[in-house]
Amino acid sequence: MMRALHHLDLWVSDPDLAAEEWGWLLGELGWEADEAVRSWAHPDGTYVFLERSPDQADEPHDRLRPGVNHLALHVGDRRTLDRLRAESSAHGWHEMFADRYPHAGGDRHTALYLENDEGFEVEVVLADEPED
Repeated sequence: MMRALHHLDLWVSDPDLAAEEWGWLLGELGWEADEAVRSWAHPDGTYVFLERSPDQADEPHDRLRPGVNHLALHVGDRRTLDRLRAESSAHGWHEMFADRYPHAGGDRHTALYLENDEGFEVEVVLADEPED
């Protein structure tokens, strides 16, 4: 099956810090790093690339402005989701909606919501949620 998404190119203000934060999270989710070009590839071939472009505006990222609000990535099991929650703050990620974990997205949706130091949000979704 053809993958639905080819790649994401994330423009960041501090590529070294972003590589640490994103590298940890993507690595924990099974993405393989190519540190020479600051990219991570998923086993399905989708990849994420981080860069500070000379063309980007020198303004802070704001996920609440028009554009992409967040990325949602799958995790294979609840044990890994819980471990990511426990370890995320040591890697530059801050839990959002902690008082409603793991169902901040609704009673039938199991996910962890994280935000990094630059303000990017990632929703880590349990892949094997039950169907109706």
